[in-house]
Amino acid sequence: MVDSFLTQLRDQRRASPHTVAAYRRDLTQLLRFACGRLEREIELSDLDLPMLRRWLGQLAERQKPATLSRKIASIRAFFRHLQRRRLLTRNPAAELRMPKLSRPMPVFLDAEAMSEVIETPNETLIGLRDRAIMELLYGGGLRVSELVGLNVEQIELEGERPMGTARVIGKGNKQRLVPLGSHALTALGRYVPRRPELLTKTSDDDAHKALFLSSRGRRLGPRRVQELVKRYGVLGAGRADLHPHALRHSCATHLLDGGADLRSIQELLGHGSLSVTQRYTHTSIEGLISVYDAAHPLASARGDRKPSESK
Repeated sequence: MVDSFLTQLRDQRRASPHTVAAYRRDLTQLLRFACGRLEREIELSDLDLPMLRRWLGQLAERQKPATLSRKIASIRAFFRHLQRRRLLTRNPAAELRMPKLSRPMPVFLDAEAMSEVIETPNETLIGLRDRAIMELLYGGGLRVSELVGLNVEQIELEGERPMGTARVIGKGNKQRLVPLGSHALTALGRYVPRRPELLTKTSDDDAHKALFLSSRGRRLGPRRVQELVKRYGVLGAGRADLHPHALRHSCATHLLDGGADLRSIQELLGHGSLSVTQRYTHTSIEGLISVYDAAHPLASARGDRKPSESK
């Protein structure tokens, strides 16, 4: 039943390999818990609401709310699949309450610090590659998975407009066209002609298509991108907490501060919901407070208004 569900999740709903792997872990964990609890092979009817609550109660002692939420989503989707196949008449997981989540504020850099980080790489081939990587993460607001999945043919460096584009494959295999500004185009224009120098005799077909290659001639992986962004964060801005998503956050933050509307930012970033994009509105609060303090007569706490002004 689990295998059938995961196949449907992958082939019909086009879930990412990471999602399929996570759902498999969650469901396997539940089944093992139930088997251990009952000390026998389990039936579908054993996975009732009390059993699910006992499982989640045990996990709650060591798992974060976000992890518990995903596990609940996993089993809800599994039981819905069984309902559609008429193997269940009701979904016991539908009665589970999601834990309250506290969304952390996105990590981002101001424009000056961002420039210092991006300009840190040297003029070697690897340095040119790293500069292009960070220009795309920041300039295009790409996720790290979208960046490492890019092929050369998905990048359009020349066109009728001065701005190039990247054809990005996002979550759920959804495609979107991301505009690339002049800085990203310049960085790519310096890296792409020299990219074949990174190919080796052992490079496979996938590497020959990949835009970003490792020093060993393989498609660059997410972990390596995370490492290089962290390193340049330390060197350029003294920030050891910098990660690829922080560059994406910085992109959204600076667009919003520059006057871009939320709908446009949502489309650029490939957010499925506007509520996700709205997280970036917090970043303009400091600027708003400064304007308020300078312009609004009620902002002053110094008590220097005349009596007539308070009437």
